Amino acid sequence: MWTYRLMLGLIAGCMFSLPATVMAMTVTFLNPGRSDEVYWVTASNCMMAAAHNLGMQLEIIYVERDHLKTLELAKQIAVRPVSARPDYVVLSNDYAVGAEAMRILDAAHIKTFFAYSGFSDASERDKVGVPRQIYKGWLGSLEPRAGDAGYLTARALIQRGLAEKLVGADGKLHMLAIAGDRSTTTSYKRNEGMRRAVAEAKNVVIDQVIYGDWNRAKAQEQSTWLYQRYPGTRLVWAGNDLMAFGAMESWRARGGKPGRDAYFSGINTSSEAFTALESGSLSALAGGHFITGAFSLVMLHDYHHGKDFADEGMELERSMFILFTPHEARRFQHLFGAQNYERLDFRRFSKALNPAVKKYDFSFRQLLNQADLRK
Repeated sequence: MWTYRLMLGLIAGCMFSLPATVMAMTVTFLNPGRSDEVYWVTASNCMMAAAHNLGMQLEIIYVERDHLKTLELAKQIAVRPVSARPDYVVLSNDYAVGAEAMRILDAAHIKTFFAYSGFSDASERDKVGVPRQIYKGWLGSLEPRAGDAGYLTARALIQRGLAEKLVGADGKLHMLAIAGDRSTTTSYKRNEGMRRAVAEAKNVVIDQVIYGDWNRAKAQEQSTWLYQRYPGTRLVWAGNDLMAFGAMESWRARGGKPGRDAYFSGINTSSEAFTALESGSLSALAGGHFITGAFSLVMLHDYHHGKDFADEGMELERSMFILFTPHEARRFQHLFGAQNYERLDFRRFSKALNPAVKKYDFSFRQLLNQADLRK
């Protein structure tokens, strides 16, 4: 219910900034995460700030990581009275349910846009084609370049392993990898980035890759037997922060000290991750991609107001991640620790509002610098 109260509050806020004769565009975001999951709550909060900034009505519904619920919600939206349907639905293709959800919404003539995770699997691509072709209402997508996150964290972890002289008897570094899931594009691309860093290093062996389903408790359980199977491995790469924390907890349970006798990497911008980075228990952290949803709203705003983003491409993949230093972690906490993104001016990224903007700049670092200047 709180999602609908949230929507009503945003509607009220928008009405004060719009002429009475103008109806604000309406967007529903089917958030694939849990309503208590730090990363996805952060993504939602940033989207809310962008929606308010751009004069939109935004409804957010959490799927709670139940991929079948995505389809149920799509059906519910599709059968709403026409006057109660959103102009656009933003989806993420987590667990490969995006194609069916899009089919349901397209049949109801509701436009869709994919954020965070789109279509890369060949079998999926055969079914969906390209935007505005098979499914006329599928406008496009925006994905962070997920491979960057895997690459940056793995490279930093490998460099730390070399600095600590952790090579085994075979003269190579040994690493364990805890990936997200087997079907989500984001997971696949992060793994690709990690493997690219390993291939570049030439002296690293991945002892095993497991799938923790982005879950802390599952990663803790899995890593317990991984450490038993590979007692000499001291590098652990994880596809998100929660799985890194789970692996760190099981290492502590066996008497180890993360950051001192084993080294871990993670992805995301939770307070716990920043604290771990500053304390040294987490050796590498990449993040910033939570802004994808907010920038998707910028693109939809421009499309709605006659400035189609298709001139740059309908399926955009952009660099958004940064590898955080402890100093940048402290800056982020200072600027956004209270989950307040209202200081960010998303209007300045809009082509419809700024004719001088010729190409979208969706990098996280320039957004961080903008917030620093406006504090």
